[in-house]
Amino acid sequence: MLRIGLTGGIASGKSTVAAMFAERGAEVIDTDDIAHELVAPGGAAIDAIAERFGESVLARDGGLDRRKMRELVFADAGERRKLEAILHPMIRAIALERAAETTAPYVIFVVPLLFETGFSRLVDRSLAVDCPESLQIERVVARDRVTEDEARAVIASQMNRADRRAAADDWIDSSGSLAATRDRVLELHEQFLALGENCPETQGRAE
Repeated sequence: MLRIGLTGGIASGKSTVAAMFAERGAEVIDTDDIAHELVAPGGAAIDAIAERFGESVLARDGGLDRRKMRELVFADAGERRKLEAILHPMIRAIALERAAETTAPYVIFVVPLLFETGFSRLVDRSLAVDCPESLQIERVVARDRVTEDEARAVIASQMNRADRRAAADDWIDSSGSLAATRDRVLELHEQFLALGENCPETQGRAE
């Protein structure tokens, strides 16, 4: 089965694009959703996180206090790597397990840090969703109710837009109309269907 890694910066339109692929029959597996499951009350990653960072990072319901953890790892790259060492192997294993169970013609893995985490080695093709930084900032401020400076700081911590587009096999400009984005998704959908018919099973992938 053809595996596509979909990535993009914050508020670039990944979720919108993923939903459009789902409408065409693709299996969409969002790694952010898996991460939320892992750190919810009773989640599989909670014990390891509490052991590594202390119970002060947990909320009253026993799940992860995401705001507190975000502040911790955003300020310290070493702490962020420790959290990633716990979560990323779990996320990858669950994502691949779910992909193996689908009967869809191809799988879209939504992975914000596709290239940074090495998840790109597990897919056959990569797709970047992109828009101007000014539009990202506008969307983040409206969606997350943060300041422009806070939005810029998040964007600055992510992979450079130009580098992401250069690394991707395909890309979608999400700054236009929804109709234009949907047309591009349809074009890629047809391409992925054709590629999937000739995709050697797991050839060249590092599981």
